[in-house]
Amino acid sequence: MAVLPPDRDSSRAPAPDGAGHAPQLAHGGAEWIIDARGCDADVLRDGARLAALFDRLIADLRLTPVAPAVWHRFPGPGGLTGFVVLAESHLACHTFPEHGSICVNVFCCRARADFDAAAVMAEELGATDTLVRRVDRAYAPAGTVLA
Repeated sequence: MAVLPPDRDSSRAPAPDGAGHAPQLAHGGAEWIIDARGCDADVLRDGARLAALFDRLIADLRLTPVAPAVWHRFPGPGGLTGFVVLAESHLACHTFPEHGSICVNVFCCRARADFDAAAVMAEELGATDTLVRRVDRAYAPAGTVLA
């Protein structure tokens, strides 16, 4: 498993203030971008297994769904795309059975500790190689008290 440091270079710099200074932003939440490979193709087509993955991520991170997950099954041997709106933001996945891979995105607008995403992918989907990137999301000006 590879865990990359927070991605601070991929987002645009904030617009400067009237004096030409870029405003400082407070850390507001976290986003995990998870690419897991080595999964069994049949597992990546199994809606019940993917729903169980969502249930586990929601429980492990203490997230709050505001509606049931929405799933789209692609025709033939294609995979599934799933999305759930959370009180904290969203959880999404896209499976690629033909490549034995799944891409998962968890965005949480409240600070959360890291979790062992690679272990979850291995246990739930049989993934053998998982890349996890955490992006700290800064949506509030520095000095803002985030409730």
